[in-house]
Amino acid sequence: MITTVPIRTGTGMNAREHHMARSRRVKQERRQTGLVLLTCTRPQLPCTVLLTRIAPSNGLDDDNLAGALKGVRDQIAEWLGVDDRHRDRVAYRYAQERGKWGVRIEFQPAGPA
Repeated sequence: MITTVPIRTGTGMNAREHHMARSRRVKQERRQTGLVLLTCTRPQLPCTVLLTRIAPSNGLDDDNLAGALKGVRDQIAEWLGVDDRHRDRVAYRYAQERGKWGVRIEFQPAGPA
């Protein structure tokens, strides 16, 4: 299953923003992600989730990419009913591409261990 959340993500851990501004941004990212997930069917666990950040920029390095998608990941974990640290239940992978702002979420069956 594939769905896209039309949001503008931050720049990860290097973002220079006030802690309240960051809190508002992450809350908005989670809210929008939650609304999109309401239209989806929950995948069977274990699964793999590929999060693709779509932005008009040249992209982020891998640690900032994961940080930029943290709010989306947390909301997906809550929606699935699992703690996002349990990699045996849900494995997260990250990608990025150039385009109009958004985050594509792809749920795939878990791969071989």
